[in-house]
Amino acid sequence: DNWAFLYAQRLALKQELPLHVCFCLVPKFLEATIRHYRFMLRGLQEVAEECAELNISFHLLLGYAKDVLPTFVVEQGVGGLVTDFSPLRLPRQWVEDVRERLPEDVPFAQVDAHNIVPCWVASPKQEYSARTIRGKIHAQLPEFLTEFPPVVRHPHPPSCPAEPIAWEACYSSLQVDHTVKEVEWATPGTSAGMAVLKSFIAERLKSFSTHRNDPNKAALSNLSPWLHFGQVSTQRAILEVQKHRRNYKDSVDAFVEEAVVRRELAENFCYYNENYDSVQGAYDWAQTTLKLHAKDKRPYLYSLQELEQGTTHDPLWNAAQLQMVQEGKMHGFLRMYWAKKILEWTQSPEEALQFAIYLNDRYELDGRDPNGYVGKLQGCLWSICGIHDQGWAERPIFGKIRYMNYAGCKRKFDVDQFERRYAPAH
Repeated sequence: DNWAFLYAQRLALKQELPLHVCFCLVPKFLEATIRHYRFMLRGLQEVAEECAELNISFHLLLGYAKDVLPTFVVEQGVGGLVTDFSPLRLPRQWVEDVRERLPEDVPFAQVDAHNIVPCWVASPKQEYSARTIRGKIHAQLPEFLTEFPPVVRHPHPPSCPAEPIAWEACYSSLQVDHTVKEVEWATPGTSAGMAVLKSFIAERLKSFSTHRNDPNKAALSNLSPWLHFGQVSTQRAILEVQKHRRNYKDSVDAFVEEAVVRRELAENFCYYNENYDSVQGAYDWAQTTLKLHAKDKRPYLYSLQELEQGTTHDPLWNAAQLQMVQEGKMHGFLRMYWAKKILEWTQSPEEALQFAIYLNDRYELDGRDPNGYVGKLQGCLWSICGIHDQGWAERPIFGKIRYMNYAGCKRKFDVDQFERRYAPAH
């Protein structure tokens, strides 16, 4: 279920050539820890096994793509290169670096395989909100939301087989923090991810529209780790969920809104606004209102360490933070509350955003992702700088940016129940 992979195989079949799949394992990536790398690598093991069954060589190259891929292309006599797409600065730089170092006669194509409507097709500019992008995406879904053609067993074997991969030895090449442990609830890989999708449809989809904003209810898809690492395609999830629209119309429509429209809005923002992880990326009105209130007295001030350990005065915030540390995920509704309180309890909007992104990228399995930066409800910049909302009543610290408090959460769901679930062990 990957359009870049499918396109590469189509080119190889047309030219009657072998197909190679390469993954360049970088020693570090933003705040990723062993939690993220293990999830990714264990998923890749499954990919390597599938490739072997399909007579396709899978190569794990250790190092940055610019250092290892052009050499591989020359040594293997590769005739063309296809890569996937990410709107984030660092992966885009990797693509540029490879492009500059490739032999001139090797064509290089990029396919947006993880958005349903490719990012640059959905809109040619930064969209202001879901309202402005929704129609553009829905108008193009009939063309792009189609069943995947199959990857076939490749009829043209390589002249020499791929080197066997010493998976455990790969970990010694990493320069990442090993103290953030793997999570128990999420098994890496496509098979496990598809099982989660199946259980969502069978057990939780019916209550998605009514209960998805209640952190105590099992109503979410829980698919984000597999979607983030490309182990399950968003397009596959939508195709499967849509089969049940007759029975659960409201839930299916709400899921499409979140997984397609909101998600692709975040991709759009990161693609067209390179300051997606800084206050400079916010709209002028948001920057102005935050500046006007930058010197407002904070009711509490916490260090990064106090926030990380979940030792604030607020038991709900602490519980949300501890859920993220323990499970690698935080309920979407609470992510907004969590980020807004960081703004309220730190010295400046800049520090708040820095702390929020650090914690998100370090602990969330789906961190380092457009959704984590600017996703509706869940994004750090969205929550702290109100990038897609405007017109709330003026108040200290927040200015015109939407405010949230403990009492408001109590009106929405059983806060005590959630706090008990994630109370720190004494």
